[in-house]
Amino acid sequence: MIEQNLDLATGNGTMSTFVTHPETGGPFPVVLFLMDAPGKREELHDMARRISANGYYVMLPNLYYRDTASFTVHREDPASAQYMYELMGNLTNRMVAEDVGDLIRYAEATEAADASAVGVTGYCMSGPFALWVAAEFPNTIKAAATIHGVRLAVDGEDSPHSRASEISAEVLVMAAERDHYVDKPHFDRLVDALDTAGVQHTSEWVMDVDHGFVFPQRPLFNKSAAERHWELLSSLFSRTLRNS
Repeated sequence: MIEQNLDLATGNGTMSTFVTHPETGGPFPVVLFLMDAPGKREELHDMARRISANGYYVMLPNLYYRDTASFTVHREDPASAQYMYELMGNLTNRMVAEDVGDLIRYAEATEAADASAVGVTGYCMSGPFALWVAAEFPNTIKAAATIHGVRLAVDGEDSPHSRASEISAEVLVMAAERDHYVDKPHFDRLVDALDTAGVQHTSEWVMDVDHGFVFPQRPLFNKSAAERHWELLSSLFSRTLRNS
């Protein structure tokens, strides 16, 4: 495998981005891995490696780069946790869409990447970003996954569900039963919007798990549900990115 840590210049600063892809057999379909709130860290690098090993050019950016060149939360430190919430609050769907545009343009100019077929996966904080950018780049993004995502279907013009009719990608949604950010009516509102818009999607309300069930270094990790996520994500990318 090939790995790089890029300093990608954008109109808003320098976005540190972890890139991983197989050494031979390219160009590879692009997968954008959008980080959760605790920051770009080795736990996520390992998840990106797992995706890339199946034949993808994976890009994992530090979405907080406008405020800080690097951040990983230290949960035992209240100041660090508070800073995480401030950083998270500074991000918007539109800002992330700008960043995704920069990532796609970089991939388009990269020999190892096939940017004609792009997938995106978002977790927790970035769950809504994945859906939003799918609507923003309907001709490029072929697959979008939101895993225990937040603020997916809320009142306001920046709610991803309001743009369902603009999504041409196939969508994967997984939401946790025990998630104080997304209850069942919230989940149902998103699913109804996707159904009404005719978006092809797989949406699962995952019973007996908590918010953050995918992450192996979190106390609420659930191996069975995490592996189900990997199964569905792999199938989604294989269907949409390899056959586009």
